[in-house]
Amino acid sequence: MIAKIGRSENLYGALAYNNLKVEKENGQILFTNKIIETPNGAYTVSQLTQSFEPYLIANRNTQYHTLHISLNPDPKDKVSDDQYREMAEEYMREMGYGEQPFVVFKHTDIDRSHIHIVSVCVDEQGVKISDKFEKIRSMNVCRELERKHGLIPATDKERNQTDKVFRPVDYRAGDIKSQIASVIRHLPNYYQYQTLGEYNALLSLFNITAEKIEGELQGKMQQGLLYIPLNEKGERAGHPFKASLFGKNAGLPALELHFAKCKTALKDSPTKQTLKSAVTIALQSTNNEQAFKKQLGEQGINVVVRRNDAGRIYGMTFIDHNSKIVWNGSRLSKELSANTFNDYWNNNIKPDIKEPAVSQPKLSTSNDADLPAEEPHHLFDFLHTEKHEDGLIEALGGLLPEAQGEDYEEQDFANKMKKKRKRVKRR
Repeated sequence: MIAKIGRSENLYGALAYNNLKVEKENGQILFTNKIIETPNGAYTVSQLTQSFEPYLIANRNTQYHTLHISLNPDPKDKVSDDQYREMAEEYMREMGYGEQPFVVFKHTDIDRSHIHIVSVCVDEQGVKISDKFEKIRSMNVCRELERKHGLIPATDKERNQTDKVFRPVDYRAGDIKSQIASVIRHLPNYYQYQTLGEYNALLSLFNITAEKIEGELQGKMQQGLLYIPLNEKGERAGHPFKASLFGKNAGLPALELHFAKCKTALKDSPTKQTLKSAVTIALQSTNNEQAFKKQLGEQGINVVVRRNDAGRIYGMTFIDHNSKIVWNGSRLSKELSANTFNDYWNNNIKPDIKEPAVSQPKLSTSNDADLPAEEPHHLFDFLHTEKHEDGLIEALGGLLPEAQGEDYEEQDFANKMKKKRKRVKRR
């Protein structure tokens, strides 16, 4: 089980985010501690806030007084509501917040159920409760809860091998927006690509495509980006989502900035020649697409081929998971453009490419026309190591970066809250 602790100065925002899940029937309040009861057991945000007000009024000088904690068991764990209540109560007690008012929310809108706990970290006298060695203490409490409730330890090697930070989108599984978010938020941190085409080649491994749109608004041309889920055949499998739903880092301006940075960084990249040699050797030593892809795949290189309706190849992109760089074929070399591969695989015109002599494997003669679907190479496994993001989200007490499918929703909600407050101030 993984615990994430966030802090902010906006109690209302943290309560509102979680209570909205309850109102939309995507969550429920499992447990309350020192919270004023209501006749029917249901709460509004205002009713919940009343129980915390004496603590905030007494607060002396603690800026980030609100706690927003999530407890995330392994997806394979089956945890009952009673277990969640017991774990939340024990976790808060062991962390020093057992006498504080707090609310435990269970979220059920993704396939991995988990709980959020909202509380305050100042006592009735307004003194901040010590958070010394908080991370170590939290880890120790989680290990004890795992042992006590028979949960899969977060330190298990098996979990590290299977629990990926993000995975291909499954349009049949529902909650597509969260699935897309869990992919696109990570790619710019790890991979370099210089064009929308190269970006889309990488996205295609995760059953996503990005589409640039243009239009006129109030006499000015506007540009934007849509993210669209795909099925196993690479066809659209759901309605598009505006990039703004996933935060500014998913939008066109941020993407173009990434393109520019990568273009500068890759200007004299030594890995370019290495990849070019690997692709050239594979092209010379195979005589069909399937064998070509297989040979490069074994070296950690995915090949994305784009065809028109007539079957003509008009795009070749190589994704090198070793260097974490995406290269368009013609950018890699003129000799490795889409026309070269179209002539060879569609018209049987073998390319005449000069390359230093190498030991070449035996030519494959397979004529299997059913090419396997592109899949993320196993070298994506490096993403098993969670990449923590420092910094707090003002309105919600910090994102919980490894709680897949949750963080971008909290950020989106926080942004809406900020906009709402600005409109009130203008009035």
